Amino acid sequence: MTNLRFTEQPLSEWMSREGKESDIVMSSRVRIARNVLHQPFPMLATNTQSEEVLKLLQQVLGDEQLQAQCQLYPILLADLDELDKRVLVEKHLISPNLANDSRNGAVFISEDESLSIMVNEEDHLRIQCLYPGLQVQEAWEKATAIDDIFESHVDYAFDDRRGYLTSCPTNVGTGLRASVMMHLPALVLTQQIGRILSAVSQVGLTVRGIYGEGSEAMGNLFQISNQITLGQSEAEIIENLYGVVLQIIQHEKTAREKLIGESRLRMMDRVMRSYGILSQAYIIDSKEAAQRLSDVRLGVDLGIIEGVSAQALNELNVLTQPGFLQKKFSGSMSPGERDMYRAKLIRERMGK
Repeated sequence: MTNLRFTEQPLSEWMSREGKESDIVMSSRVRIARNVLHQPFPMLATNTQSEEVLKLLQQVLGDEQLQAQCQLYPILLADLDELDKRVLVEKHLISPNLANDSRNGAVFISEDESLSIMVNEEDHLRIQCLYPGLQVQEAWEKATAIDDIFESHVDYAFDDRRGYLTSCPTNVGTGLRASVMMHLPALVLTQQIGRILSAVSQVGLTVRGIYGEGSEAMGNLFQISNQITLGQSEAEIIENLYGVVLQIIQHEKTAREKLIGESRLRMMDRVMRSYGILSQAYIIDSKEAAQRLSDVRLGVDLGIIEGVSAQALNELNVLTQPGFLQKKFSGSMSPGERDMYRAKLIRERMGK
């Protein structure tokens, strides 16, 4: 049942495509949480009950409509070692929660990795769609189409007043989490990021790091998502997020124009210093690597650096994570060893 090719390539196929506003919006994601009627939530389920849920949801993979939409490859978490689980987390194909603590956990992944369906995570079913750039509406349309297929086979836990019932009260209602991953270096450099993110929280949205709740916003990457799932329709949630993201994009563009207009030489110096360090360093930790890669990405977007593709930077963002480093260089490493191999890998890629 194991298909390890998903842990061998750092760049998912969907990441190599272009999307709207992709110089600022790295990706759009929609996640739908659902639970099976008359089955306890995963955290309360026995091994037998969680196994029943897995078997029930696996049966849906044979649906003709689903197969017409995409081919899904099932992977049991029990078949993976800890390193492969970590790699799937680094590629955003599974959550840290599913990797660390799941009973009969599984994931169904599409060929291009734009669709992953987690089973027996915090909820029985979590349907996730990932698209490049600002395509939150398109991601929602895909996710809800897949959700409809599962709902035609499985009775969901649903309340007429509260909507879809979920393990965490903050997901009750639509069960929908829509988010965009944004690269906002100019707002950070001009010290406007605090004010912008504070305003975001006032309109029902929340800001997280690159791996969701509880994670750090490294490399000037911020995940903006809806905070409210109850009392709003799916369309209202998507529309609100989309509108706010457009405003943040405009603020970031204005800040970039200010940086390049008022302090072009300083920006060139910052970008080229980071490029030089990445090209020549023999030791670099993940936090510094993320920041230097952010500087280079900004330099590419501003036309300061030529010959470096966004796709190459996307690949490096994944390759330099601890799991992928150990996967690539075949073995467990100490933090110091990872810092040396990370620098080696970046030097080689920058040299190309």
